[in-house]
Amino acid sequence: MGIIVQKFGGTSVGSIERIRNVTDRIVEEMSKGNQVVTVVSAMGKSTDELVGLAKQISATPAKRELDMLLATGEQVTISLLTMALIERGLPAVSLTGWQAGIQTESVHGNARILHIDTKRISNELAEGRIVIVAGFQGATVDNQITTLGRGGSDTTAVAIASALQAERCDIYTDVTGVYTADPRFVKGARQLPAISYDEMLELANLGAGVLHPRAVEYAKNYQIPLVVRSSMERKDGTYVLEEAIMEQNLVVRGVAFEKDTTKMTVFGMKNGLSSLSTIFTPLAKNHINVDIIIQSYTDNKENNVSFSVKSEDKQAVLNVLEEQKEMIQYDHIDWEDKLAKVSIVGSGMISNPGVAALMFDSLASQGIMIKMVSTSEIKVSAVVDESEMIKAAQILHTAFHLDEVLETVSVGK
Repeated sequence: MGIIVQKFGGTSVGSIERIRNVTDRIVEEMSKGNQVVTVVSAMGKSTDELVGLAKQISATPAKRELDMLLATGEQVTISLLTMALIERGLPAVSLTGWQAGIQTESVHGNARILHIDTKRISNELAEGRIVIVAGFQGATVDNQITTLGRGGSDTTAVAIASALQAERCDIYTDVTGVYTADPRFVKGARQLPAISYDEMLELANLGAGVLHPRAVEYAKNYQIPLVVRSSMERKDGTYVLEEAIMEQNLVVRGVAFEKDTTKMTVFGMKNGLSSLSTIFTPLAKNHINVDIIIQSYTDNKENNVSFSVKSEDKQAVLNVLEEQKEMIQYDHIDWEDKLAKVSIVGSGMISNPGVAALMFDSLASQGIMIKMVSTSEIKVSAVVDESEMIKAAQILHTAFHLDEVLETVSVGK
């Protein structure tokens, strides 16, 4: 008998009928002789509805109180799902994040899990119960309720799986697995039978919404096999493992894209060697994530720095840099909105030169201008106009033959 952790997203539990469908999945896993811990999100769009209520009270709701409000969404789901299991004669118990022993840092709205005390979950499993845990939430050491940010239920599930040394963590969602690109927008996108942790982490960070980046980090760090599969269809999912070697040995495994990117440029800095730290240290202290960074010098020895941020953070960046203007010693700040980031990802890039060149040539041949570039060993990202995001993704998906993926796979761990 092993422990299997399951996670069901908001769409998968969006109605009473779908909650009953989840009970079927739990029963199926138990019939194989496994103990089951199930992590669930709030039903459907209820989190958005709760945020909407808060915004009717305040344009900028107090973060502590917003966490208190949003945490109720998952509590509705865990109680209904547990009732459904008990109604079928199955022993089950629901636990909030803090009851499940999830301790987080003291950051409201986007907290990281620091530790999980598994005593309560382990005791319930030992008593023969199915344990239903609220995703997306935890508590600080001084009992302040926190939430983990969008997609945080994925992180909850994988963190619990690692803490319990589970055999596997199944992420049930409204798609059948991980695709070469988002099939809603890119023609020819195909499901991958398997993908490596590193590739999945890059795709998740670059806009592929099927898994939360922190969840993939946990899985990689603790070597927890993930399976992304559909909650509605009985189909094979996508395995996320240490190694996943496609028989075609594709250089690029996937294309990701995300909009709402803003390019910020700080002009005329005179601080020389220390100018970068004077910008990015205060931004980091204010929990503002910066992505692509480009530095250039003018003829009169002044330094200009461009960087990309999420568009929702633009005003926060302007506020922080205005507060630090005397220390940074810059002339002015400019920005460009309505941009998007399009990326290619694949472990095959490490040993295959010319990938970036093909990407840039493919986009240029179709008249798409690249405004910023970022690279790593297994990914290349380009910032383009938001209006050309989908077109760029389709071009790259075709250029790297991702619509020709075979369904055969060799998996190694």
